[in-house]
Amino acid sequence: MTTSTRGAQAPAVLVLEDGRTFRGRAYGAVGETFGEAVFNTGMTGYQETLTDPSYHRQVVVMTAPHVGNTGVNDEDDESRRIWVAGYVVRDPARVSSNWRSRRTLDDELITQGVVGISGIDTRALTRHLRERGAMRVGIFSGDALRNTSGAGVADEKELLARVLAAPPMTGADLSAQVATAESYVVPAIGTKRFTVAAIDLGIKGMTPRRMAERGIEVHVLPATATVDEVYAVAPDGVFLSNGPGDPATADLTVVKAVLERGTPLFGICFGNQLLGRALGFGTYKLKYGHRGINQPVQDRSTGKVEVTAHNHGFAVDAPLDTVSDTPYGRAEVSHVCLNDDVVEGLRLLDRPAFSVQYHPEAAAGPHDAAYLFDRFVSLMEGQRA
Repeated sequence: MTTSTRGAQAPAVLVLEDGRTFRGRAYGAVGETFGEAVFNTGMTGYQETLTDPSYHRQVVVMTAPHVGNTGVNDEDDESRRIWVAGYVVRDPARVSSNWRSRRTLDDELITQGVVGISGIDTRALTRHLRERGAMRVGIFSGDALRNTSGAGVADEKELLARVLAAPPMTGADLSAQVATAESYVVPAIGTKRFTVAAIDLGIKGMTPRRMAERGIEVHVLPATATVDEVYAVAPDGVFLSNGPGDPATADLTVVKAVLERGTPLFGICFGNQLLGRALGFGTYKLKYGHRGINQPVQDRSTGKVEVTAHNHGFAVDAPLDTVSDTPYGRAEVSHVCLNDDVVEGLRLLDRPAFSVQYHPEAAAGPHDAAYLFDRFVSLMEGQRA
């Protein structure tokens, strides 16, 4: 429930499902919202974060203290709308200043009905989430702070009850809610070299653009695309995108069919988790996840360490130091996070398939992992040869 009015001076309350409460001022739309509380450690790129479909049903806490400095432009959106369920910042910028800025972040949040809160200790909130883990949360302002009778202000116990009534992220099947309803084509830039069928599980706009730069014509298909629909575009390769929700809820029919046929396959983020499950590995929910543009990952085939962009709350449960036998041949962990040894990539040794748990398109973020698109091209070249 939101009312799109400016809430800069309206009191707001954030309530976590364990009862921890923070009081501040409304930022963006006034009303109430619920989701999973997560934190993002990026110092820049808030517009790309807000429009990343992988944040569907999540309330994002920004660890950078000052947010909104560069306003909002018309070029950096990663999808058709803001997907975060709520937004938490410490110090909103009073003035936005950038040559591309078209409006303030506050105005954009109001226009799109995104309820937020400002003026709270985001450092304390982040430390709490690191210690206790990601959890459900509610943000309340305006009429949402009234009790059920409407006669007075709701107490924290009543607000907590509303938070506890919200659905958890575990078991959530969300990809179809954020994916395109109709297929579309992103043409190759320059000479067309390959055709790729990209399954939209929550794809970011920069991803097909990175492939197009390499001469790939990208057919972006809905999350519900069938095997026949995938192969109707005569793909040289298949791409599995990022996306929100619990990978345990996903249908693996298309992934397994691609592996059976030996078509080159590249997955990122949610796509990495689907490949892992298709290979027979499990997935599990991380305590608080990886979200930001400064995560160190090692490519184990080269020893190179990349600074990478992440947004994931689930991970693949695969052995780090042994080659595993799967229904599609041998598989190994190709990339690992140096902070916590979380599996960050998989590679099949007997078929042309690999995946990573992060965002090689890096919008926003470092470009250390751009080579992965070239690795995908090499797989398709090898298959064609």
